[in-house]
Amino acid sequence: MDSCGDGVLLIRGQHNLRPDHRGCVATIGNFDGVHLGHQAVFAALRARARELGLPSLVITFEPQPLEYFQPEAAPPRLTRAREKLHLIREAGIERVLLLRFDQDLAMQPAPEFVRQLLVDALGIRHLYVGDDFRFGFRRQGDFALLCQAGREHGFSVESLATVSDACGRISSTRIREALAAGDLATARCCLGRDYSVSGRVGHGHKRGRSIGFPTMNVGLLRRKSPVRGVFAVRVDGLDARPLDGVANVGNRPTLEGDDRFLLEVHLFDFDREVYGEQVTVRFIERIRDEKRFDSFDELRQQILRDAELARERLSSASP
Repeated sequence: MDSCGDGVLLIRGQHNLRPDHRGCVATIGNFDGVHLGHQAVFAALRARARELGLPSLVITFEPQPLEYFQPEAAPPRLTRAREKLHLIREAGIERVLLLRFDQDLAMQPAPEFVRQLLVDALGIRHLYVGDDFRFGFRRQGDFALLCQAGREHGFSVESLATVSDACGRISSTRIREALAAGDLATARCCLGRDYSVSGRVGHGHKRGRSIGFPTMNVGLLRRKSPVRGVFAVRVDGLDARPLDGVANVGNRPTLEGDDRFLLEVHLFDFDREVYGEQVTVRFIERIRDEKRFDSFDELRQQILRDAELARERLSSASP
């Protein structure tokens, strides 16, 4: 067990549950992106927990189930585990139970999952689930099974309606589709914030310096990225105010033999060594697709145009 910060208790695995963790109001899910739909669930969770005088608990998984069953087919994550835990903490949740999704959990029958975890280990009093929630071996557990178990073991179950806007259902899938299309406005509306990536600044090849555009290399730490291309960005974590810049997310096609997927950020009017710093890169507007150039001079000229356009877009964007 450890802390997510600000007194939020992070419990890593069912084996770390203690008797004093029994009695809570809980919800279960992947919560990738912690979008407005998830935030509505957390708000209801907090309200019911206050009403019952119990702690609020979020149960989530690492890796996400589809990443375990079909790692190559799994969609790109909106948030890696550390980012997700930070956002859950910001939503005011008191406890997080992080379950490792492995063969044992994948093969566990739904009734056994309910009895061993929800009833015996956690003593849940009230449970919130999404309207399409499925769990257990072969996804045989559903809302009806949970309601039946609740009647038998003395806890209530509530399915929360999907949160929608004028354009449809707010979901992680919709956000991924918007990001892939460069539609950052739709992603922002569904998330309730700018789409962002957090990570530590690492060392790169330093080729950007050779053409007058030093870049920060920020570790993506994920198999795939939901965004790709060149973006106007704002960076938090290096100064009291956000810093403006231009970023490229991709595998740098101009560099032969370098197929790593990277996030590189050039900050405007900034000249300080920041290796090892933790930053958050917020994507404000997409500028163009990533493309290959025949020479570094062509690349430099394009970066000049990208930087000028990014400055223009950021000057008109809200802070």
